[in-house]
Amino acid sequence: MKTVQHDLVVIGGGPAGYVAAIRAAQLGIDTACIDENPRFGGTCLRVGCIPSKALLESSHLYEEATHGLSEHGVQINGVELHLDKLMARKEKIVDTLTGGINMLFKKRGVTPYQGRGRFRDVNTIEVDGEEPILIEAKRVLICAGSHPSRLSSVEEDNDRIGNSTTALSFPDVPDRLVVIGGGYIGLELGSVWNRLGSDVIVLEAMDRILPGIDSEIANIAHRIFKRQGLDFRTGTFVDSAKRNGEKCVVAIKDGEPIECDRVLLSTGRTPATDNLGLESIGLETDARGFIAVDNQFETAVENIYATGDCIGGAMLAHKAMEEGIVCVERMAGIQSHINYDVIPAIVYTHPEIAMVGKTEEQLQEAGVQYNKGISPFGANGRARTLGENEGRVKILADKETDRVLGVHIIGARAGDLIAEAAAAMEFGASSEDIARTCHAHPTLAEAVHEAAMDVDKRAIHTA
Repeated sequence: MKTVQHDLVVIGGGPAGYVAAIRAAQLGIDTACIDENPRFGGTCLRVGCIPSKALLESSHLYEEATHGLSEHGVQINGVELHLDKLMARKEKIVDTLTGGINMLFKKRGVTPYQGRGRFRDVNTIEVDGEEPILIEAKRVLICAGSHPSRLSSVEEDNDRIGNSTTALSFPDVPDRLVVIGGGYIGLELGSVWNRLGSDVIVLEAMDRILPGIDSEIANIAHRIFKRQGLDFRTGTFVDSAKRNGEKCVVAIKDGEPIECDRVLLSTGRTPATDNLGLESIGLETDARGFIAVDNQFETAVENIYATGDCIGGAMLAHKAMEEGIVCVERMAGIQSHINYDVIPAIVYTHPEIAMVGKTEEQLQEAGVQYNKGISPFGANGRARTLGENEGRVKILADKETDRVLGVHIIGARAGDLIAEAAAAMEFGASSEDIARTCHAHPTLAEAVHEAAMDVDKRAIHTA
């Protein structure tokens, strides 16, 4: 078996891995990146963030064409859905972006290897691709990512019953789709198929949807999505889900079973740290499979590092990217920085939901005194012209110092608006700083400005 040498080997070509590899190469480190999939990009680019957002955009446009444009004086008749073309557009976007990683690797000098990478010993990785190879390296960075969590009682066949990957490529629009789990992945994909014509039932064991999101914002989302046609059944425990011919049956604890055409299991994600040969280097994971690291992202084994989903925390692509960059910069002696208190999160439903910092519940639990400013989208001129009146911006600021502690948005393009809040918080801004910054008119960003004004109860455009 051929043996090659590199200074750094990155196991995993997802957001944490490919970004870390490119940044390491920029810093002059001889870097290799291993991924078992034919295309680099990890879950996010291949079967996660990017394809799901492509479907969300296409399904939103379809819904607008069939129901939303008449308000603007545009009458369209005979609108047809061609699911195959919709799916082809999604795949083209994925192909373009994943192919772009190969181009970046070539330009930056990163050596790619396709295959499953496993530790043979601390300094040797065995890659079992079409041409098996041994890679010797001074340092190894584990960016193994995660995969959808499973429930033993849900009999997945990756056809009628499957996870988020399955739901990205249904061959037809199911008449009835049951989504198990009311988190952001379930709501995004549930929204896609609801817009395309499915009767979507969302089953959530907790007494609310979107756990982790500020409860006020989650409650508003619940009402809006219910009006859109999603059927929410909270406090509902699933006993089992089984295929019965061309149908599926979902058994509910203390309830009537639900018959449907397809089932989407969306109950979180699990670190993909199995089958990496960690036992051969004496590296243990916790009970859930996560790898512990120090503030340099180094594991308990010297010169073995880990970042991204496999170390826990928020399982978000941008958080993984930042960790990958910080990790290799610190390897190179750069005092790089990541602030876990200012990691934004976005739910790409319609309207979008975005947040950064602490929720009201977290501040209350910690005993932090705060002031709150709110600006409804209905009072924003740009939102009115777009026909996007629903939602609000909420800013939470320390009662004594006025430092912004959290920003929560539900409304049009919330995912873009949250960037201003994240930048402000990164630099320790107060609500007064945002309020004193002139925002262009008419823009959706004025809702952020107005909420900052409202923290001090001096909002201009809201009563």
